[in-house]
Amino acid sequence: MSAQISLVEVTDANRDAVIAVRVHPGQEQFVASVEKSFQDARDTPEAKPWFRAVYDGATPVGFVMLSWNLVPGPGLRGPYFLWRLLVGAEHQDRGYGTAILTEVVRLLREAGATELYTSCVPGEGSPLPFYRAFGFEPTGEVDDDGEVILLLDLGSRP
Repeated sequence: MSAQISLVEVTDANRDAVIAVRVHPGQEQFVASVEKSFQDARDTPEAKPWFRAVYDGATPVGFVMLSWNLVPGPGLRGPYFLWRLLVGAEHQDRGYGTAILTEVVRLLREAGATELYTSCVPGEGSPLPFYRAFGFEPTGEVDDDGEVILLLDLGSRP
């Protein structure tokens, strides 16, 4: 399936529906919830959080959050960093993750970005294979939380 998605601003009208999007319980160790993402965005404005709900038609199926064009500094990698990407448990394995990243790459290119960082917890069930298949490469760095740092050259994606 080739998932058709739209990235939608989170408002008071859709906030509860977006918060209700949850990954499988076994994946919670790898990605924080939407609610935690909102809290992190509020607590870390210097990271320049940019987030959107991911919809398929009228149904919220996921969530994405980036640091958008920040000045890198201690604890802040960028200028573009994929902070959160999640697809609801009942919507997984339908191509949404790839569709979300493809749309994010399109938007970043429009903004003049040339690379995108992310990080992930290694281990059984980690999203590392997904990111690697998309084109992210390990930088050889590990952050203070033990997450592997990955980099995507935006010129490497069609």
